[in-house]
Formats: sequence, C-alpha cells, structure tokens
Amino acid sequence: MIAGMIGATMASETTAAATGAVGVVRRDPMAMLPFCGYNMGDYFDHWLRMSTRLSQPPQIFRVNWFRMSPEGKYLWPGFGENLRVLRWVLARVHGEVGAVETPIGYLPHPTGLDVTGLDISPAVLKELLAIDRQGWLEAVAGQREFFEKFGDRLPREIWQESEALERRLQA
Repeated sequence: MIAGMIGATMASETTAAATGAVGVVRRDPMAMLPFCGYNMGDYFDHWLRMSTRLSQPPQIFRVNWFRMSPEGKYLWPGFGENLRVLRWVLARVHGEVGAVETPIGYLPHPTGLDVTGLDISPAVLKELLAIDRQGWLEAVAGQREFFEKFGDRLPREIWQESEALERRLQA
C-alpha cells in the first residue's frame, strides 16, 4: 500500500478529550485538517511527489492498539507493552524478521512478536493479527466518502490504491 494512502486514510475515534460525540470516526489525515492552508488533495499530492524524490523513503507502519474482543475487552495488554510491537517494527525495517502479506499490508508472523510473560493465548494473538475484511471494506467506503470532498484534486494514485485495496479485501 502506498505510504500516501496510509497517511490520507488516517482516522481515529473521538474521545472525551475531543469536542463532539464520543466514539465517532473522525477522518483527519496526519492530524492536518485544521492546519492545512490549502486543498488537502494538493497536500496529498505534495507528499506523493516528495516520496519520489527520496532515495530511501521511510517505511510506514500502522498499529491499532485498541482492538477489542467480542466481550469488549482490549486484546493488547496496554501501553506498557507497546515496545514489543515497536521492536518488531525496528527488526522489520532492518530486515531481521519476515512478515505475512495480507490485503492491508504486512503483519507479523504469530511467532514474530515477543509475547514472553504476557497473558496472551494463541487464540487472542490470532485475533490480534486477523484481518476484519468487512470492517476494512466499511472503512474503504468511509474513506471514499471523505476523498470525494477533494474532487478532482485528489491524486489519481490515491483513488487507484483505494480501488486496489477494495479488490484485495474482496478476493
């Protein structure tokens, strides 16, 4: 997935710290909507063009620390254990560990994350690394609705990647 697509699709749920309703998905790529002084389609295009100028563009990783079980409990044990995932990211960047290719990108092998000493069963680890295809398809629909706001100024590459993502999720 192109890095620009990841940046352009960043969203979060509102919390009590934000104004408005709690738990609503808020699309605010790279947290720039309130600060960007020009059309966000042009902003995305700027970053896509910038990536072509770099001999070694940064690798982009997306983590959802807040995956929940059907019972409403967090699957990941919490902030104090996030370094375990960051260690995998660093090892991946340095070519020290492999990954599993999925429709949304590369994920750790179940044995790739150090869960030593954690109370995470193999079933919970499997759920943490599972792809919720229906949830992702719903996210793609929401992303497209957001992208439509930028009209023909949204870079073609982002539309193409959105379509490719949908095809991979439906396969």
